[in-house]
Amino acid sequence: MYLVSKNGNINHLTKNSQSGSFLLEMLRLKTMDKIEKEFDVAIIGGGPAGMMAAIKAGEKGAKVILIEKNLTLGKKLLITGGGRCNITQAEFNNKKFVEKLGKKGQFLLSALSIFGPKEVCDFFEKNGLPIKTERGGRVFPVSDKSQDVLSVLLKCLIKNKVRLLLGQEVVGLNIKDGKIVSVKLKEKEIFAKAFILATGGKAYPGTGSTGQGYFWAEKMGHKIIKPLPALVPLEIKESWVAGLSGLGLKNVRVDVLQNNKKIDEKFGEMLFTHFGVSGPIILDLSKKIGEIMSKGEVILRIDLKPALDILTLDKRLQRDFQSKRNFKNYLPDLVPQKLGDLIVRFTKISPDKKLNSINKEERKKLIDVLKGVELTVKGSTGFGQAIITSGGVDLKEIDSRTMRSKIIKNLFLAGEIIDLDGPTGGYNLQICWSAGFVAGSNATNLTI
Repeated sequence: MYLVSKNGNINHLTKNSQSGSFLLEMLRLKTMDKIEKEFDVAIIGGGPAGMMAAIKAGEKGAKVILIEKNLTLGKKLLITGGGRCNITQAEFNNKKFVEKLGKKGQFLLSALSIFGPKEVCDFFEKNGLPIKTERGGRVFPVSDKSQDVLSVLLKCLIKNKVRLLLGQEVVGLNIKDGKIVSVKLKEKEIFAKAFILATGGKAYPGTGSTGQGYFWAEKMGHKIIKPLPALVPLEIKESWVAGLSGLGLKNVRVDVLQNNKKIDEKFGEMLFTHFGVSGPIILDLSKKIGEIMSKGEVILRIDLKPALDILTLDKRLQRDFQSKRNFKNYLPDLVPQKLGDLIVRFTKISPDKKLNSINKEERKKLIDVLKGVELTVKGSTGFGQAIITSGGVDLKEIDSRTMRSKIIKNLFLAGEIIDLDGPTGGYNLQICWSAGFVAGSNATNLTI
Protein backbone atom coordinates (compact mmCIF):
# COMPACT_ATOMS: atom_id res chain seq x y z
CA MET A 1 0.00 0.00 0.00
CA TYR A 2 1.16 3.55 -0.68
CA LEU A 3 0.51 6.98 0.77
CA VAL A 4 1.15 10.09 -1.29
CA SER A 5 2.45 12.93 0.81
CA LYS A 6 1.87 16.63 0.16
CA ASN A 7 5.16 16.95 -1.71
CA GLY A 8 4.20 14.07 -4.00
CA ASN A 9 6.51 11.45 -2.48
CA ILE A 10 5.18 7.90 -2.28
CA ASN A 11 5.58 6.27 1.14
CA HIS A 12 4.95 2.63 1.99
CA LEU A 13 2.23 1.52 4.36
CA THR A 14 1.57 -1.93 5.72
CA LYS A 15 0.14 -4.21 3.07
CA ASN A 16 -3.27 -4.76 4.66
CA SER A 17 -3.72 -1.37 6.26
CA GLN A 18 -7.36 -0.29 6.01
CA SER A 19 -6.56 2.96 7.78
CA GLY A 20 -3.90 3.53 5.13
CA SER A 21 -6.57 3.42 2.43
CA PHE A 22 -8.64 5.97 4.30
CA LEU A 23 -5.70 8.30 4.91
CA LEU A 24 -4.69 8.02 1.29
CA GLU A 25 -8.07 9.09 0.06
CA MET A 26 -8.47 11.90 2.55
CA LEU A 27 -5.03 13.30 1.73
CA ARG A 28 -5.80 13.15 -1.96
CA LEU A 29 -9.01 15.05 -1.31
CA LYS A 30 -7.19 17.76 0.65
CA THR A 31 -4.64 18.35 -2.10
CA MET A 32 -7.17 18.69 -4.93
CA ASP A 33 -7.20 22.48 -4.71
CA LYS A 34 -3.77 22.40 -6.34
CA ILE A 35 -4.71 19.86 -9.00
CA GLU A 36 -3.98 20.49 -12.66
CA LYS A 37 -6.93 21.08 -14.94
CA GLU A 38 -5.72 19.26 -18.07
CA PHE A 39 -5.42 15.49 -18.45
CA ASP A 40 -5.15 12.82 -21.10
CA VAL A 41 -8.02 10.75 -19.67
CA ALA A 42 -10.76 11.81 -17.26
CA ILE A 43 -12.89 9.07 -15.72
CA ILE A 44 -16.20 9.76 -14.01
CA GLY A 45 -17.12 7.10 -11.44
CA GLY A 46 -14.92 5.38 -8.88
CA GLY A 47 -16.51 1.94 -8.92
CA PRO A 48 -14.86 -1.26 -10.22
CA ALA A 49 -15.14 -0.30 -13.90
CA GLY A 50 -13.84 3.22 -13.32
CA MET A 51 -10.94 2.09 -11.15
CA MET A 52 -9.89 -0.62 -13.61
CA ALA A 53 -10.10 1.85 -16.51
CA ALA A 54 -7.94 4.33 -14.58
CA ILE A 55 -5.38 1.67 -13.69
CA LYS A 56 -5.02 0.53 -17.30
CA ALA A 57 -4.87 4.05 -18.75
CA GLY A 58 -2.27 5.05 -16.17
CA GLU A 59 -0.27 1.90 -16.84
CA LYS A 60 -0.02 2.92 -20.51
CA GLY A 61 1.50 6.24 -19.52
CA ALA A 62 -1.52 8.53 -19.78
CA LYS A 63 -2.10 11.38 -17.37
CA VAL A 64 -5.30 10.22 -15.67
CA ILE A 65 -7.80 11.70 -13.25
CA LEU A 66 -10.54 9.67 -11.55
CA ILE A 67 -13.51 11.71 -10.35
CA GLU A 68 -15.82 10.27 -7.67
CA LYS A 69 -18.61 12.11 -5.85
CA ASN A 70 -18.26 9.95 -2.71
CA LEU A 71 -15.45 10.62 -0.26
CA THR A 72 -14.18 7.09 -0.83
CA LEU A 73 -13.75 4.81 -3.82
CA GLY A 74 -15.53 1.49 -4.33
CA LYS A 75 -18.41 2.13 -1.94
CA LYS A 76 -20.66 -0.38 -3.67
CA LEU A 77 -17.79 -2.82 -4.24
CA LEU A 78 -17.34 -3.10 -0.47
CA ILE A 79 -20.87 -4.47 0.04
CA THR A 80 -20.88 -6.97 -2.83
CA GLY A 81 -21.07 -10.64 -1.96
CA GLY A 82 -22.25 -9.81 1.55
CA GLY A 83 -19.03 -7.89 2.15
CA ARG A 84 -16.89 -10.75 0.83
CA CYS A 85 -16.74 -9.53 -2.81
CA ASN A 86 -17.43 -12.19 -5.41
CA ILE A 87 -14.60 -11.00 -7.70
CA THR A 88 -15.47 -13.02 -10.77
CA GLN A 89 -16.91 -16.27 -12.10
CA ALA A 90 -14.47 -19.10 -12.76
CA GLU A 91 -15.85 -19.82 -16.22
CA PHE A 92 -12.79 -19.62 -18.45
CA ASN A 93 -14.61 -20.55 -21.64
CA ASN A 94 -15.62 -17.14 -22.96
CA LYS A 95 -18.40 -18.50 -25.16
CA LYS A 96 -20.01 -20.28 -22.20
CA PHE A 97 -19.55 -17.13 -20.09
CA VAL A 98 -21.44 -14.89 -22.52
CA GLU A 99 -24.24 -17.47 -22.85
CA LYS A 100 -25.04 -16.75 -19.20
CA LEU A 101 -25.56 -13.08 -20.08
CA GLY A 102 -28.39 -13.81 -22.50
CA LYS A 103 -28.90 -12.51 -26.02
CA LYS A 104 -26.79 -9.40 -25.46
CA GLY A 105 -23.84 -11.36 -24.06
CA GLN A 106 -22.01 -11.53 -27.40
CA PHE A 107 -21.21 -7.84 -26.96
CA LEU A 108 -18.69 -8.73 -24.23
CA LEU A 109 -16.89 -11.48 -26.15
CA SER A 110 -14.15 -9.20 -27.49
CA ALA A 111 -13.46 -7.64 -24.08
CA LEU A 112 -13.39 -11.06 -22.42
CA SER A 113 -10.77 -12.24 -24.89
CA ILE A 114 -8.55 -9.39 -23.69
CA PHE A 115 -9.33 -9.35 -19.97
CA GLY A 116 -11.50 -12.27 -18.95
CA PRO A 117 -11.95 -14.19 -15.68
CA LYS A 118 -8.50 -15.80 -15.89
CA GLU A 119 -6.82 -12.42 -16.37
CA VAL A 120 -8.82 -10.98 -13.48
CA CYS A 121 -7.70 -13.81 -11.19
CA ASP A 122 -4.10 -13.31 -12.32
CA PHE A 123 -4.35 -9.55 -11.78
CA PHE A 124 -5.39 -9.84 -8.15
CA GLU A 125 -3.03 -12.69 -7.32
CA LYS A 126 -0.04 -10.92 -8.88
CA ASN A 127 -0.91 -7.88 -6.78
CA GLY A 128 -0.79 -9.86 -3.56
CA LEU A 129 -4.40 -10.99 -3.05
CA PRO A 130 -4.84 -14.76 -2.56
CA ILE A 131 -8.14 -15.96 -4.04
CA LYS A 132 -10.30 -19.08 -3.79
CA THR A 133 -13.07 -20.65 -5.85
CA GLU A 134 -16.24 -21.81 -4.13
CA ARG A 135 -19.30 -23.76 -5.22
CA GLY A 136 -20.83 -22.53 -8.45
CA GLY A 137 -17.52 -21.08 -9.67
CA ARG A 138 -17.71 -18.07 -7.36
CA VAL A 139 -14.28 -16.50 -6.83
CA PHE A 140 -13.57 -14.72 -3.53
CA PRO A 141 -10.52 -13.35 -1.72
CA VAL A 142 -9.21 -15.95 0.74
CA SER A 143 -9.65 -13.37 3.49
CA ASP A 144 -13.38 -13.01 2.67
CA LYS A 145 -12.89 -9.24 2.95
CA SER A 146 -13.96 -6.90 0.16
CA GLN A 147 -11.71 -4.25 1.70
CA ASP A 148 -8.70 -6.32 0.60
CA VAL A 149 -9.96 -6.22 -3.00
CA LEU A 150 -10.29 -2.44 -2.80
CA SER A 151 -6.80 -2.14 -1.28
CA VAL A 152 -5.32 -3.88 -4.32
CA LEU A 153 -7.08 -1.46 -6.64
CA LEU A 154 -5.93 1.56 -4.60
CA LYS A 155 -2.37 0.32 -4.67
CA CYS A 156 -2.50 -0.02 -8.44
CA LEU A 157 -4.04 3.43 -8.86
CA ILE A 158 -1.20 4.99 -6.92
CA LYS A 159 1.43 2.88 -8.66
CA ASN A 160 0.19 4.17 -12.01
CA LYS A 161 0.03 7.79 -10.77
CA VAL A 162 -3.71 8.22 -11.16
CA ARG A 163 -4.95 11.44 -9.59
CA LEU A 164 -8.06 11.05 -7.43
CA LEU A 165 -10.68 13.75 -7.14
CA LEU A 166 -13.03 12.65 -4.35
CA GLY A 167 -16.12 14.23 -2.89
CA GLN A 168 -16.63 16.18 -6.11
CA GLU A 169 -19.88 15.82 -8.03
CA VAL A 170 -20.00 16.39 -11.78
CA VAL A 171 -22.71 18.91 -12.65
CA GLY A 172 -22.34 18.86 -16.43
CA LEU A 173 -20.30 18.09 -19.51
CA ASN A 174 -19.09 20.65 -22.05
CA ILE A 175 -19.69 19.30 -25.58
CA LYS A 176 -18.35 20.90 -28.77
CA ASP A 177 -18.23 19.55 -32.33
CA GLY A 178 -19.25 16.03 -31.27
CA LYS A 179 -16.59 15.80 -28.57
CA ILE A 180 -16.47 16.31 -24.81
CA VAL A 181 -14.22 19.24 -24.01
CA SER A 182 -14.46 19.29 -20.24
CA VAL A 183 -16.18 18.03 -17.11
CA LYS A 184 -17.86 20.71 -15.04
CA LEU A 185 -17.73 20.44 -11.25
CA LYS A 186 -19.28 22.86 -8.78
CA GLU A 187 -16.03 24.78 -8.31
CA LYS A 188 -13.73 23.36 -11.00
CA GLU A 189 -13.55 22.41 -14.65
CA ILE A 190 -11.46 19.45 -15.79
CA PHE A 191 -10.27 19.24 -19.40
CA ALA A 192 -9.16 16.01 -21.09
CA LYS A 193 -8.58 14.44 -24.47
CA ALA A 194 -10.66 11.35 -23.67
CA PHE A 195 -13.45 10.70 -21.17
CA ILE A 196 -14.77 7.49 -19.66
CA LEU A 197 -18.27 7.36 -18.19
CA ALA A 198 -18.42 4.68 -15.49
CA THR A 199 -21.08 6.08 -13.21
CA GLY A 200 -22.94 2.83 -12.55
CA GLY A 201 -26.69 2.29 -12.69
CA LYS A 202 -29.50 2.97 -10.23
CA ALA A 203 -29.15 -0.02 -7.88
CA TYR A 204 -28.24 0.70 -4.25
CA PRO A 205 -28.67 4.50 -4.61
CA GLY A 206 -27.22 4.92 -1.11
CA THR A 207 -23.80 4.13 -2.59
CA GLY A 208 -24.10 6.96 -5.10
CA SER A 209 -25.68 5.05 -8.00
CA THR A 210 -28.42 7.52 -8.80
CA GLY A 211 -28.63 7.02 -12.57
CA GLN A 212 -27.16 10.45 -13.33
CA GLY A 213 -24.94 8.90 -16.00
CA TYR A 214 -28.01 7.93 -18.02
CA PHE A 215 -29.06 11.58 -18.10
CA TRP A 216 -25.68 12.71 -19.42
CA ALA A 217 -25.48 9.93 -21.99
CA GLU A 218 -28.99 10.66 -23.24
CA LYS A 219 -28.26 14.37 -23.44
CA MET A 220 -25.25 13.55 -25.64
CA GLY A 221 -27.52 11.63 -28.03
CA HIS A 222 -27.35 8.07 -26.69
CA LYS A 223 -30.44 5.88 -26.48
CA ILE A 224 -31.15 4.60 -22.98
CA ILE A 225 -32.84 1.22 -22.59
CA LYS A 226 -35.22 1.66 -19.66
CA PRO A 227 -33.36 0.89 -16.41
CA LEU A 228 -35.04 -1.74 -14.22
CA PRO A 229 -33.97 -3.27 -10.91
CA ALA A 230 -32.37 -6.70 -11.39
CA LEU A 231 -31.05 -9.34 -9.01
CA VAL A 232 -33.65 -8.01 -6.60
CA PRO A 233 -35.78 -9.67 -3.88
CA LEU A 234 -39.49 -10.13 -4.60
CA GLU A 235 -42.51 -9.13 -2.57
CA ILE A 236 -45.24 -11.80 -2.30
CA LYS A 237 -48.98 -11.27 -1.83
CA GLU A 238 -49.59 -14.31 0.41
CA SER A 239 -49.29 -13.22 4.05
CA TRP A 240 -48.22 -16.66 5.30
CA VAL A 241 -44.71 -16.25 3.82
CA ALA A 242 -43.83 -13.92 6.72
CA GLY A 243 -44.04 -16.91 9.06
CA LEU A 244 -41.29 -18.62 7.08
CA SER A 245 -38.92 -15.64 7.28
CA GLY A 246 -35.31 -16.79 7.46
CA LEU A 247 -36.01 -20.25 6.01
CA GLY A 248 -33.59 -21.21 3.27
CA LEU A 249 -34.36 -23.97 0.79
CA LYS A 250 -31.68 -25.86 -1.12
CA ASN A 251 -32.03 -27.91 -4.30
CA VAL A 252 -35.48 -26.64 -5.21
CA ARG A 253 -36.86 -25.60 -8.59
CA VAL A 254 -38.88 -22.45 -9.10
CA ASP A 255 -41.03 -22.01 -12.21
CA VAL A 256 -42.30 -18.60 -13.31
CA LEU A 257 -45.85 -18.80 -14.66
CA GLN A 258 -48.03 -16.24 -16.41
CA ASN A 259 -51.43 -17.07 -17.91
CA ASN A 260 -50.73 -20.76 -17.12
CA LYS A 261 -47.64 -20.65 -19.32
CA LYS A 262 -44.12 -21.30 -18.00
CA ILE A 263 -41.92 -18.30 -18.73
CA ASP A 264 -38.71 -19.27 -16.94
CA GLU A 265 -37.28 -21.62 -14.32
CA LYS A 266 -34.24 -21.94 -12.04
CA PHE A 267 -32.83 -24.67 -9.81
CA GLY A 268 -30.86 -24.02 -6.64
CA GLU A 269 -31.25 -22.09 -3.40
CA MET A 270 -33.90 -19.61 -2.27
CA LEU A 271 -34.79 -17.78 0.92
CA PHE A 272 -38.05 -16.68 2.54
CA THR A 273 -38.13 -13.15 3.97
CA HIS A 274 -40.65 -11.19 6.03
CA PHE A 275 -41.95 -9.59 2.80
CA GLY A 276 -41.50 -12.40 0.28
CA VAL A 277 -38.62 -14.35 -1.24
CA SER A 278 -34.96 -13.85 -2.09
CA GLY A 279 -31.85 -15.98 -2.55
CA PRO A 280 -29.80 -16.85 -5.66
CA ILE A 281 -32.48 -18.37 -7.90
CA ILE A 282 -35.06 -15.72 -7.00
CA LEU A 283 -32.56 -12.95 -7.76
CA ASP A 284 -31.72 -14.56 -11.09
CA LEU A 285 -35.43 -14.80 -11.99
CA SER A 286 -36.24 -11.25 -10.89
CA LYS A 287 -35.15 -9.56 -14.12
CA LYS A 288 -37.50 -11.60 -16.29
CA ILE A 289 -40.31 -11.18 -13.75
CA GLY A 290 -39.81 -7.40 -13.78
CA GLU A 291 -40.11 -7.42 -17.56
CA ILE A 292 -43.41 -9.31 -17.64
CA MET A 293 -45.21 -7.92 -14.56
CA SER A 294 -47.12 -5.36 -16.63
CA LYS A 295 -48.57 -8.15 -18.81
CA GLY A 296 -50.47 -9.88 -16.03
CA GLU A 297 -50.25 -11.78 -12.77
CA VAL A 298 -47.02 -13.69 -12.15
CA ILE A 299 -46.99 -16.93 -10.16
CA LEU A 300 -43.95 -18.68 -8.67
CA ARG A 301 -44.34 -22.45 -8.38
CA ILE A 302 -41.87 -24.08 -6.00
CA ASP A 303 -41.03 -27.74 -6.53
CA LEU A 304 -39.68 -28.93 -3.17
CA LYS A 305 -38.69 -32.34 -4.60
CA PRO A 306 -37.41 -31.66 -8.13
CA ALA A 307 -35.20 -34.75 -8.16
CA LEU A 308 -38.28 -37.00 -7.89
CA ASP A 309 -40.99 -37.24 -10.52
CA ILE A 310 -44.57 -37.71 -9.33
CA LEU A 311 -44.55 -41.50 -9.79
CA THR A 312 -41.27 -41.96 -7.89
CA LEU A 313 -42.38 -39.64 -5.09
CA ASP A 314 -45.68 -41.51 -4.78
CA LYS A 315 -43.87 -44.86 -4.47
CA ARG A 316 -41.65 -43.40 -1.74
CA LEU A 317 -44.67 -42.09 0.20
CA GLN A 318 -46.49 -45.41 -0.13
CA ARG A 319 -43.47 -47.16 1.34
CA ASP A 320 -43.11 -44.62 4.17
CA PHE A 321 -46.83 -44.62 4.94
CA GLN A 322 -46.80 -48.25 6.04
CA SER A 323 -45.62 -46.90 9.39
CA LYS A 324 -47.81 -46.12 12.40
CA ARG A 325 -46.01 -42.81 13.07
CA ASN A 326 -48.01 -39.61 13.34
CA PHE A 327 -48.01 -37.41 10.24
CA LYS A 328 -46.53 -34.47 12.21
CA ASN A 329 -43.58 -36.62 13.36
CA TYR A 330 -42.89 -37.74 9.80
CA LEU A 331 -42.88 -34.29 8.21
CA PRO A 332 -39.34 -33.32 9.39
CA ASP A 333 -38.07 -36.29 7.34
CA LEU A 334 -39.76 -34.82 4.28
CA VAL A 335 -39.33 -31.03 4.51
CA PRO A 336 -37.57 -28.45 6.71
CA GLN A 337 -39.30 -28.14 10.08
CA LYS A 338 -40.66 -24.64 9.40
CA LEU A 339 -42.58 -25.99 6.40
CA GLY A 340 -44.39 -28.62 8.46
CA ASP A 341 -47.29 -26.41 9.53
CA LEU A 342 -47.65 -25.15 5.97
CA ILE A 343 -47.90 -28.70 4.62
CA VAL A 344 -50.59 -29.51 7.18
CA ARG A 345 -52.46 -26.32 6.29
CA PHE A 346 -52.44 -26.97 2.54
CA THR A 347 -53.10 -30.72 2.61
CA LYS A 348 -55.64 -30.59 5.48
CA ILE A 349 -54.18 -33.86 6.77
CA SER A 350 -54.51 -34.03 10.54
CA PRO A 351 -51.05 -33.74 12.16
CA ASP A 352 -51.99 -36.60 14.56
CA LYS A 353 -53.16 -38.94 11.81
CA LYS A 354 -51.24 -42.21 11.52
CA LEU A 355 -49.27 -42.58 8.31
CA ASN A 356 -50.80 -45.98 7.54
CA SER A 357 -54.27 -44.46 7.67
CA ILE A 358 -53.59 -41.69 5.13
CA ASN A 359 -55.66 -42.44 2.05
CA LYS A 360 -54.83 -42.18 -1.64
CA GLU A 361 -56.59 -38.82 -2.07
CA GLU A 362 -54.67 -37.30 0.84
CA ARG A 363 -51.41 -38.71 -0.49
CA LYS A 364 -52.12 -37.15 -3.89
CA LYS A 365 -52.80 -33.80 -2.22
CA LEU A 366 -49.47 -34.03 -0.39
CA ILE A 367 -47.66 -34.71 -3.67
CA ASP A 368 -49.38 -31.73 -5.29
CA VAL A 369 -48.11 -29.48 -2.49
CA LEU A 370 -44.57 -30.87 -2.51
CA LYS A 371 -44.36 -30.45 -6.27
CA GLY A 372 -46.05 -27.07 -6.51
CA VAL A 373 -46.26 -24.52 -3.69
CA GLU A 374 -47.55 -21.39 -5.43
CA LEU A 375 -46.80 -17.76 -4.60
CA THR A 376 -48.24 -14.64 -6.21
CA VAL A 377 -45.68 -11.94 -7.02
CA LYS A 378 -46.67 -8.50 -5.75
CA GLY A 379 -43.59 -6.76 -7.13
CA SER A 380 -39.90 -6.28 -6.40
CA THR A 381 -38.27 -4.32 -3.58
CA GLY A 382 -36.99 -1.88 -6.20
CA PHE A 383 -33.64 -0.22 -6.81
CA GLY A 384 -33.08 0.22 -3.08
CA GLN A 385 -32.34 -3.50 -2.68
CA ALA A 386 -31.42 -4.41 -6.25
CA ILE A 387 -27.87 -5.67 -6.70
CA ILE A 388 -27.62 -4.41 -10.26
CA THR A 389 -29.49 -2.43 -12.90
CA SER A 390 -30.86 -3.95 -16.07
CA GLY A 391 -30.94 -1.54 -19.00
CA GLY A 392 -28.74 1.46 -19.75
CA VAL A 393 -26.87 2.84 -22.74
CA ASP A 394 -27.86 0.93 -25.89
CA LEU A 395 -25.08 -1.50 -26.86
CA LYS A 396 -25.66 -0.75 -30.54
CA GLU A 397 -24.17 2.69 -29.93
CA ILE A 398 -20.93 1.35 -28.38
CA ASP A 399 -17.97 -0.25 -30.19
CA SER A 400 -17.59 -3.60 -28.37
CA ARG A 401 -13.89 -3.81 -29.31
CA THR A 402 -12.96 -0.51 -27.65
CA MET A 403 -15.98 0.55 -25.50
CA ARG A 404 -15.91 3.79 -27.47
CA SER A 405 -19.13 5.69 -28.13
CA LYS A 406 -20.30 5.72 -31.74
CA ILE A 407 -21.89 9.11 -31.14
CA ILE A 408 -19.32 11.11 -29.16
CA LYS A 409 -15.82 10.84 -30.61
CA ASN A 410 -13.83 10.87 -27.36
CA LEU A 411 -16.29 9.15 -25.02
CA PHE A 412 -15.92 5.61 -23.67
CA LEU A 413 -18.46 3.77 -21.50
CA ALA A 414 -17.92 0.96 -19.01
CA GLY A 415 -19.66 -0.92 -16.24
CA GLU A 416 -23.25 -0.92 -15.11
CA ILE A 417 -24.14 2.16 -17.16
CA ILE A 418 -24.24 0.02 -20.32
CA ASP A 419 -27.19 -2.26 -21.17
CA LEU A 420 -25.56 -5.52 -20.13
CA ASP A 421 -25.99 -7.60 -16.99
CA GLY A 422 -25.80 -11.19 -15.86
CA PRO A 423 -26.84 -13.61 -13.10
CA THR A 424 -25.41 -13.87 -9.62
CA GLY A 425 -22.01 -15.48 -9.19
CA GLY A 426 -19.44 -12.87 -10.20
CA TYR A 427 -20.69 -12.25 -13.75
CA ASN A 428 -21.54 -8.60 -13.21
CA LEU A 429 -18.23 -7.63 -11.63
CA GLN A 430 -16.48 -9.38 -14.52
CA ILE A 431 -18.45 -7.19 -16.95
CA CYS A 432 -17.07 -4.17 -15.07
CA TRP A 433 -13.47 -5.40 -15.04
CA SER A 434 -13.50 -6.34 -18.74
CA ALA A 435 -15.25 -3.21 -20.00
CA GLY A 436 -13.17 -0.94 -17.75
CA PHE A 437 -9.88 -2.52 -18.83
CA VAL A 438 -10.73 -2.18 -22.53
CA ALA A 439 -12.06 1.37 -22.16
CA GLY A 440 -8.97 2.50 -20.25
CA SER A 441 -6.63 0.88 -22.74
CA ASN A 442 -8.32 2.39 -25.79
CA ALA A 443 -8.92 5.82 -24.34
CA THR A 444 -5.16 6.28 -24.26
CA ASN A 445 -5.03 5.72 -28.02
CA LEU A 446 -6.60 9.17 -28.41
CA THR A 447 -4.03 10.79 -26.16
CA ILE A 448 -0.58 9.25 -26.43
